[in-house]
Formats: sequence, C-alpha cells, structure tokens
Amino acid sequence: MSYKDQTELFIWVLLIFNWATFSCGLFDPKDNYLIDCGSPTNTSIGKRTFISDIIDLKILSTSQEVVASTNISKSVISSVVDGINSPLYQTARIFTKISKYTFSTRQHGGRHWIRLYFFPFVHKNYDMSTANFAVSTENHVLLSHFTASNTASVKEFSVNVTSDSLVITFTPSANSFAFLNAIEVVSVPDELITDDARTVDTLENFQGLSTQALETVARVNMGGPMLSSGNDTLWRTWFPDQNFLVNKNAGENVTINIEDVKYSSINRVTPYIAPHEVYSTATKMNFEAENAFGKKFNITWEFKVDEGFRYLVRFHFCDIVSKQLNTLYFSVYIDSWNVARDLDLSALSFNSLRSALYMDYVTMSTTSDKLHVSVGPSTLPSVDPDAILNGLEIMKLNNSIGSLSATSSALGISPNISNPKKKYRVLIISASIGAFILIGLALVLSLTTCKNKRSLPLSVKRGISHFRGSKNFNGKRASSSSIVDLDFGGNRIPFVAIQEATNNFEESWVIGTGGFGKVYKGFLKDGTKVAIKRKTSLSQQGLAEFETEIKMLSQFRHRHLVSMIGYCDEQSEMILVYEYVENGTLRSHLYGSGLPVLSWKQRLEICIGAARGLHYLHTGFSKAIIHRDVKTANILLDENLMAKVADFGLSKTGPDTSQADYVSTAVKGSFGYFDPEYFRKRRLTLKSDVYSFGVVLFEVLCGRAAVDSSLPTEKIGLAGWAMKWQKVDKLEQIIDPSLEGSISPDSLWKFGEIAERCLAEFGANRPSMGEVLQNLECALRLQEAAREGDLETSIGCSEVAW
Repeated sequence: MSYKDQTELFIWVLLIFNWATFSCGLFDPKDNYLIDCGSPTNTSIGKRTFISDIIDLKILSTSQEVVASTNISKSVISSVVDGINSPLYQTARIFTKISKYTFSTRQHGGRHWIRLYFFPFVHKNYDMSTANFAVSTENHVLLSHFTASNTASVKEFSVNVTSDSLVITFTPSANSFAFLNAIEVVSVPDELITDDARTVDTLENFQGLSTQALETVARVNMGGPMLSSGNDTLWRTWFPDQNFLVNKNAGENVTINIEDVKYSSINRVTPYIAPHEVYSTATKMNFEAENAFGKKFNITWEFKVDEGFRYLVRFHFCDIVSKQLNTLYFSVYIDSWNVARDLDLSALSFNSLRSALYMDYVTMSTTSDKLHVSVGPSTLPSVDPDAILNGLEIMKLNNSIGSLSATSSALGISPNISNPKKKYRVLIISASIGAFILIGLALVLSLTTCKNKRSLPLSVKRGISHFRGSKNFNGKRASSSSIVDLDFGGNRIPFVAIQEATNNFEESWVIGTGGFGKVYKGFLKDGTKVAIKRKTSLSQQGLAEFETEIKMLSQFRHRHLVSMIGYCDEQSEMILVYEYVENGTLRSHLYGSGLPVLSWKQRLEICIGAARGLHYLHTGFSKAIIHRDVKTANILLDENLMAKVADFGLSKTGPDTSQADYVSTAVKGSFGYFDPEYFRKRRLTLKSDVYSFGVVLFEVLCGRAAVDSSLPTEKIGLAGWAMKWQKVDKLEQIIDPSLEGSISPDSLWKFGEIAERCLAEFGANRPSMGEVLQNLECALRLQEAAREGDLETSIGCSEVAW
C-alpha cells in the first residue's frame, strides 16, 4: 500500500471511528447543580430536575429568608430565551443583604457554566423590576448594577474553576435588593474552550483564553430554527439568525438531513462543540438579490456589544452546498478585518464535504456598541461567488480587572464585593502593617546584599521557590493553605526586579507570544539583555509547563539549548527569564517576515546546531529528555545565526530502557509535526523528536510552513507533499526559490535522504539524532566540496553509514 493510500485509509478510519464515538447523547457533567430558587418542591424540566434551594439549604448562605411566588400562569410568562423553562420563573428568592451560593466542585481546574434565570414580578413590597444588584464569583464580576428586563431571561457565563468550590455572591445596591429565579452550575467539556484562538489583527494565537471568564452575547443557528436547551448536547439555546441580518434579503436558508453531518477528532469537533442541527443548516448568498446588491456582496449580521471589551467569535462551518470538493471559496470578516481569506472548507476537512468545523477569533477591544460579522465571495479568478455560515457564537472576555460588566469597570467594583466601611478599615490596617513589613524587608535585603560575596544581576538569589496550592514534582497536591517547596537549585528572581527589568511590563517591549504567555525583552542591572516570559496569574493553567521548564533547564547547559537565567513565582506569578537570543525564530527567517534570505550553508549549519542540541537532550543524561515540540518556532538564532533549541514546557523524561522504549502519555505538540506512531498509539519515544525534526528539515529546504491551509489540498501538509517529490528523486522541484542554483546535487541528495529517513512511518526505521547529526555534517561537507571541487570528500562522505 502506498504512502498516500495509507494516509487516506488512516483518515477515513478515524472519521468512521469518530462518527461512532461522537454520535453520543447529552454530556455527563462531573458537577451538575440545577437549583430552583424559592420553590417549595423540585421542578422537572424535560429530562432535568431542578432542586429546591429550600430543601437543599446547605448551598445557600443568606441572612434573611425571603421567598416569592407568582400566580401568573406559565403560558403568560413570555420567555425570550426558552419557553420550556417557564416553570422556573414562577418562584424566586429575594436577597436584602449580601448572600452566597457555595457549590462544591469535583472537576477542579475546569470550566463551568453559570446560568442565572431572571423574571421580575411583584411580591408584597418587593417589585423585582426595580431590583438593582451585582453578581460575582471569587475572581470575576459577572453583573453589576444589574436590573432585569420585564421578560424572562437567562444570563449565561462560563468560568474556569481552580479550587474545590465555586462561590457565587449576590450583592444588593444601596437601598435595593437582589433576586434570582433559578441557577445552574454545570461542568463544561475540556474541548469546548481551548487556548488556540487567533487575534483578528495579526491572526496569531491569542494566549490565555482558557483562563478568561466568558459571557454569552449571542448564539445563532444560521438558516435554521430556534434550538431549545433540551435539543442541545450542552443545554444551550440557539436562536435563528433573521433578527440579526443587516439585509434580510442577502441570505437564503439551506438544509440537509442531520444524519449527513460528519464529525472528526482530526478537526477537534464533536457534537459538544455544536449539535448536528446547527451544522445541518446554513445561510448562503441569495443570488435572487443580485439586482439589489450586485454580483458580489456580503451577508452581514449585526450584534449589540459593550464597548471596551474583547470578544471571542466562534464560526461554525459545514459545507452542505457543494457537490464537489474545492469548489466553494469565500472570505470571512469581523468588522473590517478579513480573518479568513479565500476559505476552502473541503481542504480544511481533509477532502471531505459536510464535515463540521469551527474557527475561533478574538477581537480587539471594541470602540463601538455594535459588532458586525460577514461572509462574502472570494476574489480568486474562475471561482463562482458564494459564501455560507452555519452557526455563530459571540462571547465577551473579562477585562483587566476580572470583570464582565462595563459598569463595574467604571465604578471600580471588584469580585467578592464587601462592606465599604469594613474595606476602608482593613485598608488602613493593611497599609500600616505593610509599611512596617516593607521597612523590615528593606533592612533584611540590605544586610543580605552586604554579606553576599557573589552578587547576581537583578538581585537574583539562589534558593527555594514557594507555591501555594500547587503540585510538586512528587505528584502530591498541597492544600490551598500549605506551602510546597520547589528547590530547583536555580535563580529565584524577585518580582520587583522583573518589573524593573521590563519597565513594568511595558507593552511595547513585547517581542512575542507563545503557549505559555507573552515574552518581553528586558535588561538586567548590568546591562545584559534578557527574554522574560510571563504567564497570566488568573488560574493555575500552565503550572505544569512552568514547573517542567524550570526543572528541565536547571539540569543542563549547552551552547545549542536556550539557557534559563532564573524564574519568579511571587504573588502567584509564573515568570521565566532566559538569555536573549537576538535573531528570533528560525521560522521567521524562512518565510513570512521579509527578513534577509538564509543561504544554503547557513541553513545547514542551523540544522546541525539544532541537531546537536537535541542529541544532547537524548544522550546527555542518565535518562533521555524528549523535547516533544520540535518545530522551527522553537529553534532560535543568536547574533551569529547559531541555533538554540527552546521551549521545554512539554518535554518529558524518557523511558526506563530496561522496561520499554516508550512513554505512554497524552498527545501534545504542534499540528504538522506529530509523529504518526505517537499520534495513533500515544507512545512517545526519542524517535518522535526525530520525526518532528524531519518536518523541520523540509521547512528549511522548501521555505514554507509545515501546515498551510491556504494551499491546494495536496500541498497543505508539508511532510506528505515533500515526501512525494523525494520518492521520485525530484526534490529540486520544490526547494525555496531563493535557493535555486545554489545547492550542490550531492548535498541536496544527502539532505533529502536524511529527511526521508526521519519521516519513516515507524520509529524503529528512523535514525537516532546522533546519526542525523553525522549525516547533516556530511551534507555540509558535500556542499563545501562542490564549491572547492574536492572529489575525494564527495566520495568519502557519500559512504557515511546509517
């Protein structure tokens, strides 16, 4: 069976497997609190039962028992959200003082829905339509100075819970009260919100999404009817798009049988992302509107938003209109940003029609109270104009103070709102104590500095790091009040010194972003330039990678590995300080940045340097280190273009070779570089790094990305495409155009042989990094020999054994 046939068979097996796997029912959440507030009995809504908070009082802390009910019939209560929930709106609980619901959570470190049900009615002296109050969690303000509309409504949020409980606080405004009809706190599947959205302005990865609190602004089923919560896999409600269309005649509805929708984990889409009903309908261009709009027009939807916030916009796509592959091309816009130009859904679906896809984008901070989303025809020649959209979700991200409310930003409201007078007294006492502590610390630091014979830049002090409520390397978890010692023997840098080095995290000093967070340039007191990587402190996400990187980089020093200067874990910060590598990533020098072209000799020397670094990881310790994320973005170049391997957050200690040659672990890394054997069997080996390095070699040769969805289908994946040319000995046809005529045939032949062996389907057939290194050095000698006319070197080098 050919390489192509094996690949296609593997993809179709996965599609069939995932169709069987994902044809599942409703999600079974670890935490599932459904509370009917003020009701004397439990209430059944479809297949769900809402528990009375009168019966289960242990979750509620309130100083006054005020419950209300209405005689308004269920049919009269007009719910703009979901009519099936109308029984929940017939009772309510009223809070005249600060009150709290406390929910114990079994799913720690996971996202949870919070759904708040409101329908104001009059109970005795309480007119709920006049109630004004705030709602907050421990870390976020959800609502502030909130007054419910006269129609029944649901406010939906999702927050990342990092402790063993979630506390939701209701705080009445002065001379007012709060109320609530019902509340849900329900676990969210891990795959629903991942940290891989792109920004609309740069189309680079937006970091920190997994830690954000989100508020649902819109959830729309394009071209289809309203989907009630009972028909959704996660009890969401989807609205039809007609009320949001700017020009209602611009779009027409299309639909297919829901059984024809395909889900695949290759695209990371399951029915939990959106149900079959969303992907089986769409709004497409209405060509009967040509007379009004011309041949090329966009379909535009308009949504009301709050100014000053960023928004997560999730597009749901499924090509249900095309009869053949690669015939539908269109562009996608958020306001004036073209976020997906000439999009080909069948290419993204691995040559499959009717496959569910979604794409996430994060907006800039909004300067208007309206957000527009559009799809329109491609500008490619000889392409029929058309465009579709199946579904859309818009979610507000919390701002810099952790709030989802515009009024709380203006009024300075923060989470866990408490009595102002008490806060004022605490502030005075805290300030006084703080002043004495600061004076004491200053004296201690002065004495320590005088005694320290070896002064380190930035007042760096070797010693023990302290985390609160984190994991230590023995795998034990400490309680939130304990202190776990992480003695890496590295340099622990004070936070104030980090602030000084980065000019208090000056935004203009940001030099990049990654899976961990923003990277700033900085300057030590002795003038040394450093790179400082900072993780958001809103949650414990990233803690495992933080610990791993410190542990790994504290063990080794090598000229082809980026060196760690120190780290900081004060004030719940997670900061890593590295040597500054002047010329950035190898990727930026190969394509897309306009930097000077690297010669073939320079590229070979860079590959040799990276191979030396990886060879050291694999062989320089009693147990090998597997990098697990080898790619051109993780190979940095210094001022002399010497390669340094970076980013060890995903690294794993290798197996005990006396027992096995692999480590069983979840698949992590970067798409396009995955070892197929690791991907299939979840078995990580040293040869997994070798495979990824083979992809890097072809990137270096071809000057293009490992995955490029803008290219024709057969070219999207670099590894498979390049291997086709290598197999027929025509590698010269696909080299970087800037290298044409500069590579000797012998050097190119040797380089192609190395890459081909690295990309062998099975790890046992791949070379070690030491063998890769030896043969890369041979390829360099062959290049230099051709320039000097040295025939003996060419003959001798070609005989290097694998």
